[in-house]
Amino acid sequence: MIQSKDASDFSPLLFAASAHHADPLYFGKVSIPDPFIAFGTGSRKVAVVNALEFSRVRRNSDFDEVLPLEEWTRRARETHGEQAGGPAEIISLLAKEYGIEEFTLPEDFPAGLAFRLRDLGVRFRVSEGPLFPSRMRKTAREARAIAEGNACSAAGIAAAASLLRSAKIKAGYLFHRGRKLTSEALKIAIETACLENGGVSMDTIAAGGDQACDPHERGSGPLRANELIIVDVFPRISRTGFHGDMTRTFLRGRASDAQRAIVEAVRAAQMAALAKIRAGVNGRDVHQACVDVFTARGFKTERTSKGAVGFFHGTGHGIGLEVHEPPRVSTVEHILQRSAVVTVEPGLYYRGIGACRIEDVVQITAGKPKMLSDAPYKWEFR
Repeated sequence: MIQSKDASDFSPLLFAASAHHADPLYFGKVSIPDPFIAFGTGSRKVAVVNALEFSRVRRNSDFDEVLPLEEWTRRARETHGEQAGGPAEIISLLAKEYGIEEFTLPEDFPAGLAFRLRDLGVRFRVSEGPLFPSRMRKTAREARAIAEGNACSAAGIAAAASLLRSAKIKAGYLFHRGRKLTSEALKIAIETACLENGGVSMDTIAAGGDQACDPHERGSGPLRANELIIVDVFPRISRTGFHGDMTRTFLRGRASDAQRAIVEAVRAAQMAALAKIRAGVNGRDVHQACVDVFTARGFKTERTSKGAVGFFHGTGHGIGLEVHEPPRVSTVEHILQRSAVVTVEPGLYYRGIGACRIEDVVQITAGKPKMLSDAPYKWEFR
């Protein structure tokens, strides 16, 4: 059955590579590296693929019907002319063949293709919000796949912790094997560990000092002693397409009182959010629980001429086939659903002192959330 808007006449239409795009991967459960046509009709799922993919997709996918692209290209050219035969012409024929009066497109459907479909008289509407809202409610299998992603994240974080723990301190810098330890070297260790555990970690964050005060700064150059270092690892498991996403903050040397206060406040805020989060709760209230902890401890959030300081991002986001997907746990009102999977990642950022973010992943239940991530919280290596 098509898990969708719960309407019998819902006919989703996709044109994307499922190796890189979550909706077709969720829809067909098969990774294809190039864009292909996929659509639903009633409870059936149909894909149109070339000879290179045909046998594999028939064997390994969730599609009820797999059509040969070459045959439908020929039919499109016979109908629309030899210069035609592209995806728009093929979709036009498929709509007539399957009696589909109107398709529903995802918000990120290719605009050029949509205009061509309109010119051919194909009726469609654009989905308001996610094309497949059921993606937010994770099955037991999907939750296990996310936990596998987080185990991969944990392996990367452990590699970073091991390298930082063993680093030598000389003249205020960290050294490894006689050379200054850099963010780049730390990321290589993290990403190698992720590869060894079945995942690919892209855009890994290993940023120290003021660099870490920009939450998505990846980090570059030598790492210093006595400096907070944020390590954020969000690999994609190659076998399943599901992600992990975990963050830990480290310091090699001796933390100052100000640094220690930041780390303790972030951990307290995360614990407050975890105590609040459950099915039926507004994500905005979970976020406010973090804000309340920071406010009570005197940590202000404000905008300055050099950028924002304090806690200026959301508490969490959904995770699954995309590393960032609905729902959000932030200032936006959103009632959290049972079985949704979200990150919980408060942070504080103050240039001159440093930054801390601690992130874990949980599945929402009627009571205490189920942890889908596991890594030590020890952060100071003297």
